[in-house]
Amino acid sequence: MRRHLLQLRDAAAGSNARQGWLWIAASVFIFMFMAGCSQLPEESKDTDPFVTEIFRQYPDLKNKKYEIASVKRTVDGDTFETTSGEKVRLIGMDTPESYGTVEYFGKEASEFSRERLTGRQVYMFQDTGDTDRYGRLLRYVFVENDVTMYNETLLMEGYANVMTVPPNVMYSDKFVELERAAREQNKGLWGTPAEDIAATAACAEPQIKGNINSKGEKIYHIPGGAYYDQTIAEEMFCTEDEAVAAGFRKSQR
Repeated sequence: MRRHLLQLRDAAAGSNARQGWLWIAASVFIFMFMAGCSQLPEESKDTDPFVTEIFRQYPDLKNKKYEIASVKRTVDGDTFETTSGEKVRLIGMDTPESYGTVEYFGKEASEFSRERLTGRQVYMFQDTGDTDRYGRLLRYVFVENDVTMYNETLLMEGYANVMTVPPNVMYSDKFVELERAAREQNKGLWGTPAEDIAATAACAEPQIKGNINSKGEKIYHIPGGAYYDQTIAEEMFCTEDEAVAAGFRKSQR
């Protein structure tokens, strides 16, 4: 009888030991599984499909830091302020001034950015540097649901020219190509100014007559002049400045 009780005790002890070892093994497996999950590659952690598409279009940005913000207001074409109060300056390009000494196409560039950025969510990627000397964040910017970099959009549409400032030069060559294409297509600030178009239209029929007399003198005559009607023009000019630049002097009568 005593032997039987000892056998039952040993069997129970063995069973408890096996259960203990099974529990320890299960615990170790769970710990290793959780540890493995916490060490997934960075790209596996990022489930934002928009960011994934940005990385597909711009693989050089894949290892760059980025943040998401909302635009409170635009300062001008290439600078804006977020709702958190940070000023952001677009990398690699420069729009004409729209305040102070207003430059040609500055107002248009500022309005273009105001319409497309204000109130929108933006994804902002760093290059090598973080801020400029004014404390503004230097960023490549993407507007929500648009995988074309906004820096590039300004260049492609002729609202900006290239401005390369080391060390932020990741896309400098590409930006130069985009500006060249905009120039060739006469887009935006690379097109003919409205006032020049108006002047050309107004001068479709030049009225100033340029004549070389028998002495070889180059004289120009304006409408209403004493000899205007009888002068046979050898050259016609839109303005007196053009005539003078061509070597003609004004008729004395």
